[in-house]
Amino acid sequence: MDTDRLVEVAPHYVAMLLLVFLVLAVVRALVGDLGFWVELVIIFVVVFLYRPAVHLLDVAPSAWEEQ
Repeated sequence: MDTDRLVEVAPHYVAMLLLVFLVLAVVRALVGDLGFWVELVIIFVVVFLYRPAVHLLDVAPSAWEEQ
């Protein structure tokens, strides 16, 4: 993978990480302390739904559209 593609997708990975922290903070504020496994499931859901959501919003980087 060349550096241009990495530079293009890096902001999306940062946004995904921030979204995971945001979702976990909101869930913890609403529900309280969750167990490790529940939080891990929430992380997997956010991570796996991020890419389809970005494609649906039509803001996906071209590096993801080529695959």
